[in-house]
Amino acid sequence: MSYELFVARRYLRSKRKVKFISVITLFSVGGVFVGVAALIIVLSVMNGFESEVRSRIVGTTAHVNVLAFHDEGIEEYQEILPMVEEVPHVVAAAPFIYYKAAIRSGRRSDGILVRGIDATLEARVTSLENNILYGQLRLESQSDKDGNVLPGIVLGATLAEALGAVLDHKVTLLSLRDTGDAASWMVPKAAQFRVVGLFETGMYEYDATLAYISIQEAQRLFGLGNRVTGLQVKTDDLYQAGAVAKSIGKVLGYPYYTVDWMHMHKNLFSWMTLEKWGMFIVLSLIVIVATFNIISTLIMVVMEKTKDIGILKSMGATSSSIMRIFMIEGLLVGLVGTLLGCLGGYLICWSQETFHFFSLPAEIYFINTLPIEMKVMDFAKVAFAAMGLCFLATVYPARKAARLVPVDAIRYE
Repeated sequence: MSYELFVARRYLRSKRKVKFISVITLFSVGGVFVGVAALIIVLSVMNGFESEVRSRIVGTTAHVNVLAFHDEGIEEYQEILPMVEEVPHVVAAAPFIYYKAAIRSGRRSDGILVRGIDATLEARVTSLENNILYGQLRLESQSDKDGNVLPGIVLGATLAEALGAVLDHKVTLLSLRDTGDAASWMVPKAAQFRVVGLFETGMYEYDATLAYISIQEAQRLFGLGNRVTGLQVKTDDLYQAGAVAKSIGKVLGYPYYTVDWMHMHKNLFSWMTLEKWGMFIVLSLIVIVATFNIISTLIMVVMEKTKDIGILKSMGATSSSIMRIFMIEGLLVGLVGTLLGCLGGYLICWSQETFHFFSLPAEIYFINTLPIEMKVMDFAKVAFAAMGLCFLATVYPARKAARLVPVDAIRYE
């Protein structure tokens, strides 16, 4: 152990002539502790929310979408489907149709987005079936209790509530697709469906505007013939979806292009990242305030230990050595606060993860408990930032101590 560390530790633990110095030291440690713990908790909560949103988005939409540059859709999708599935890291692919429509239930109506799917293939690329709240994902035509044969439709729970639609309820879809025929706008194409299921993703955008029908019914309703809007693809690693999308694009070439889930929701995740690090900067002010306490503490310690500094210098201690003593003392204060803050933040996050002390109204936040996701890199970044600020706080008091003249320090003490 160097003598600078030994002296710094003695100064930190020794009884003070001025009790106020000990109080400020405790406030310094406490300030760093609170700041670090708050940063870790907030970052972990933001990570949790981001993870929840991501899982719901990816569960409803595929990792990669394959689309055509023109608006006519993809006619030869059955030929390119095997080509897509042969691309490395592709788990499965399925066709889909996506168009705007109007829905009518009794006297209520609304504008919605209709997604035509193959229920069997859909189960391989999304977790729609897991989101079914009531009923089941059976979109083929079936007879109802009155003997009427109608195709099935699955509605978002929020949409169904707005329409007053329940299971086995009849609804009418009206196509809003422009087929180039003037008559189609005068008399929109309509079709009746029977509600066979209600789904809930927790994302209002989906639950309030989305409905699923079979891909064959969608082709008939929107006058697409054998065409589809595109293919949705599931990869073995959702974080590598961008690279897989590029590979698919190279295999298929023009007139097809690919969009991965991160680009489809780029604005949402950019906003969440901005908010996360905005909170980081704001809460860092707590640590910055604590560093001012460290500066005050060290300045008062220098004033209290003026005679000691003079004696050390007269015994041969260099100015840089004296400077290191007080820098080490300040860093020890910061280190104790940072370690306690990391431990406190971890224990609070672990407790929330395990026991769910803090609940949330599910109808507002789509989850019923405060989500937590701790990341090692967040702990490292917070600790590094806190120790960096504490180091800067030690520079001025340490230089002030190093500049003391030995003779004057001893004479006027």
